[in-house]
Amino acid sequence: MKHICILLLGLLMTLPSLALDRLTVKGLFKDRAMVEIDGKAYLLTPGKTLKNGIKLISANSREAVIEVDGKVATYHLGERIGTNYTGPRAKGRIEIWPDGMGMYTVTGSINGFPLTFLVDTGATLVAMNEGQARRLGLDYKLTGIEGITSTASGTARAWYIRVKSVKVGEIELHNVQAAVLQGNSPSHVLLGNSFLNRLEMKRHGQVMELIRK
Repeated sequence: MKHICILLLGLLMTLPSLALDRLTVKGLFKDRAMVEIDGKAYLLTPGKTLKNGIKLISANSREAVIEVDGKVATYHLGERIGTNYTGPRAKGRIEIWPDGMGMYTVTGSINGFPLTFLVDTGATLVAMNEGQARRLGLDYKLTGIEGITSTASGTARAWYIRVKSVKVGEIELHNVQAAVLQGNSPSHVLLGNSFLNRLEMKRHGQVMELIRK
């Protein structure tokens, strides 16, 4: 990783002037953000401005504050800025783009603990496996209602609970129904309809847009 960072920092020093068509946040680290501009990768560091006016103000593993053409906004992993950039998105609205596998993943949190969700419109509830629930500090066996749920591979033992908060981008909902499944499935925490149905969801081509009602 160190050699990659050195190489990318070298690219920043020789970066030609570019007309911004599309910028995508590809990686987030402490005081660094990996971005893709028109298909090319660059590492942003505080205090260095690209010749097309892009500047990193600050960054951590969850978000980056980026200045574009004098306008400052906070962005999360996978978020994109296009040619019609007009400043920060309105609160309560987030765009999610598919990854290379065509899956919609997005960073967020449950009860304030950061994680990556897999958006699943076929899942009735926000769902996770037992290991994920333990890492989130959920005492699901004590507070949950035990039952059976249907999965793609059959049926599984599950505990039905309510979590205090689920947050994606600027959208945070409280008292959200969730399920903890016995075993190691699902591999990702599923952002299911107990969260999605409380929002307005739109599709623009490949882009999924979530809007707080």
